Amino acid sequence: MSDFLLELSKNPNVRKAVQSLGLPLPMPQVLRRGRGAWSERPLQDETVIVGGAPGGGLTEAIAKTLTHAGANPVLVDDVLLPAFGDLGEAYGRPARVVPAGGTSPRARALVFDATGVADTAGLRRLYDFFHPLVRRLDRCGRMVVLGRPVDAADSPEGAAARAALEGFVRTVAKEIGRMGSTAHLARVERGAKGRLEPVLRFLLSSRSAFVSGQPLDVTTAVRSPGEPVWTRPLEGKVALVTGAARGIGSATARRLAEEGAHVVVLDRPADEALARQAAQTIGGSVLMADMEDPATPERIADHLLEAHGGVDIVVHNAGVTRDRTLGRLDETAWDQALSINLAAVAATTDVLVRRKVLRDDGRVVCLSSIAGIAGNVGQSNYAASKAGIIGLVRHLGGRLAGRGIAVNAVAPGFIETRMTAAVPMFIREAGRRLSALGQGGLPVDVAEVITFLASPGAAALSGSVVRVCGGGFIGA
Repeated sequence: MSDFLLELSKNPNVRKAVQSLGLPLPMPQVLRRGRGAWSERPLQDETVIVGGAPGGGLTEAIAKTLTHAGANPVLVDDVLLPAFGDLGEAYGRPARVVPAGGTSPRARALVFDATGVADTAGLRRLYDFFHPLVRRLDRCGRMVVLGRPVDAADSPEGAAARAALEGFVRTVAKEIGRMGSTAHLARVERGAKGRLEPVLRFLLSSRSAFVSGQPLDVTTAVRSPGEPVWTRPLEGKVALVTGAARGIGSATARRLAEEGAHVVVLDRPADEALARQAAQTIGGSVLMADMEDPATPERIADHLLEAHGGVDIVVHNAGVTRDRTLGRLDETAWDQALSINLAAVAATTDVLVRRKVLRDDGRVVCLSSIAGIAGNVGQSNYAASKAGIIGLVRHLGGRLAGRGIAVNAVAPGFIETRMTAAVPMFIREAGRRLSALGQGGLPVDVAEVITFLASPGAAALSGSVVRVCGGGFIGA
């Protein structure tokens, strides 16, 4: 079912009429999304304005990212210029300086290196950079703040200043969301500068259209597979996607295939026709299995070994909802949600790891939910299962890091699927509007995040939960 207000907002005359009349209608901005496979230069000819606090340690990493991605960097301080010098000349992208108080150009993105902020007074640099520039941000723009982990601060005041960055980013994400724009915080541990480029590149791109207000931790916990590959990064990889016959699973299978992976489309026997159609469309293969069957994990492992010699990417997408308030929830509904959404994920991952079906430098991505973070009326079973996924991912992220395997979770908010189309109209409208972007996401928005987390460059993240909720007003 389409979003009526979003369709209306595509007409610029209607948008102007609503604004001029002062009608209390939220007119969401149509989001700019990526299409097809990754490109070498996703920021080609886009203006990105860069600033930083004194003593920042990531200017070179920012310069490398922007130059490789094809952006036109604009600096607010000539102190930053040396980091962009050689790269700018080599790529024909010389940075230019527009001092504070000068006439700044419109910008696709604003990037601020806050790693030099050591106390609360240093936070003024954040205000000085963003305050005059936020109005220069294009629709569907990006704001990214780079900081350091709070726990690694040298002093209480330093920890306070680092923590303040998150509150700032989450709030700004809600303020600029009405323009279709997003804001992010990347906390980069010392020594992880070389891991930043793939993460920053993704956050600045149109692939992150429905991710906002999101802190991400960039670490060296998982070994790096080498230099990142920007086009068809999954070439030669084997990926398993459960629940892949429709919705988010189908969109994910398609995106992984576009980036070069051979995708094994797994779904229940009742959906065999849809699963085979999905696999045929992307040149993949099928495996029919019931995730509630205790024998399924071993069967999956046997199939992947026999047919493909192993697997590189595992996406645990299959899940069910059996909604009732706790007093009306029967034990069958409880058991089904916990069995399929959580127990099957844990058991399958355990078998794939224990039998070494999951290859070194592999990727595991599990579907959690905003409900698992914030809870939701009538979903005690579902929320418990999705919170359990978060705990599973955090544990496995540390346990498997030595093999180069990154394990992460994606927590969707309101996504336009067959499931949400069946939700009563008023609840559906509330779900759409309770995000900074004022609309629901699409299955491809979740698929884009999963594809990034499945890529070699996602070694920088493990044990993380990435919310795909448009900067939801609920959730953490």
